[in-house]
Amino acid sequence: MQLKQLTNQEFNNFITNYPIKSIYQTAEYGMIMANQGFTPILLGLLKDGIVMAATLVLINKEEGFKYAYVPRGFMMNYEDFYLLKEFTCQIKNYLGKMGVMGIKINPLIVKSIYDFEKQTKESNPKYDLIYEALRNNGYYHLGYNNFFEALKPRFEAIINLNQSIYSLFKNIKKEYRTKIRSAIKNGVKTYQGSIDDLKYLYQFTQERYQRNLEYFKDCYNFFSKRNMIEIYYTKLDTKVYLQTIQNKLSHYEEKSNELNDLIMKKKGKPNQKLIKKKINIDKYLHQYKNELIKATNLLHNYPDGVVTSCILLIKQDKEITILMDGYDPRFKKLNSKHLLIWQIIEIYQKQGFNKFNLGGMSNMTVDANKYSGLDEFKLGFGSKMIEYAGDFELVTNRRNYNLYRNYVPLKKLIKSKLIK
Repeated sequence: MQLKQLTNQEFNNFITNYPIKSIYQTAEYGMIMANQGFTPILLGLLKDGIVMAATLVLINKEEGFKYAYVPRGFMMNYEDFYLLKEFTCQIKNYLGKMGVMGIKINPLIVKSIYDFEKQTKESNPKYDLIYEALRNNGYYHLGYNNFFEALKPRFEAIINLNQSIYSLFKNIKKEYRTKIRSAIKNGVKTYQGSIDDLKYLYQFTQERYQRNLEYFKDCYNFFSKRNMIEIYYTKLDTKVYLQTIQNKLSHYEEKSNELNDLIMKKKGKPNQKLIKKKINIDKYLHQYKNELIKATNLLHNYPDGVVTSCILLIKQDKEITILMDGYDPRFKKLNSKHLLIWQIIEIYQKQGFNKFNLGGMSNMTVDANKYSGLDEFKLGFGSKMIEYAGDFELVTNRRNYNLYRNYVPLKKLIKSKLIK
């Protein structure tokens, strides 16, 4: 077998026939990261001219030291231990000669699948054998992290789209189904966007993610060459929203007046049950009077509507993956993102897609989870939690690796003295 650098076309041809996909193992992602300061190379292990395994490698250089990252791991059959040994040996030799001191991977090796709706956990019966094979080939496991400390999330939320629309909607948490219907009634509508709409995505995510607008534009430009990327957004029709609030206000005014008449007609001791009901209705009445003011101002400020959420998707064969999504916190109560996710499910289920990757999440089985809101949102759409093996590190140039390990503590010491 021979390890060689692949062209984009050779790499993409291999991906097409490879069963386990990741948007982070594409030639396009390599080009995107090249504009983020990495050096991407596409490598393949060939046998009789046929690619048996392949990978995108991102090389970073800092203070003269080179280190490599392989997001979502090598594309290979990890159950083929001979192939694993051969590929590891050759990539270690290849990168080592380039002066790369080490490589970090986080392969798509499933450890467990959790279905919280059915309260089940399905473990990979071959996981321990694969794990030991990696260790025996020199990979050091960096631990089972529970949150977002690693190169890529160790947990993902994935929806199986091979179901009817009725079943998919039924699988959604009841509270979310109500929110979806509410968003529609309030005038929130979903639209397919263009590169010009990336400004909304950047606006909604700039405080959470360290990516600039140019990064999103690179994603769009590179992935669009093979028609792999789509952007969708929700927009509030402020005219419809104002009319909805007016209708609700009229409804509660009518109810309040009816109850007031009933209470006044009662002779003797007031009916406490009616009074409590009237107090409760008047709370809604007060709420919608305030909402009417806000809705009126919204129509004045945004007569053509206002964008409330946005999502960037990658299409890869029959799978869709969220690359980035966000919403305007001013309009959180409108539940735009709930509607957006559901309508994307509808769109791609009808087009024959079979998997919707909602992206990373944390370990839902851990108590006192600060990401519980994010996790519950993703699981609320009927997804399963997929647990992967986590990050592994392979030393590819021992000399440079040891030099770096000795240099870093010295660098930190010098820095601490300068700060003092």
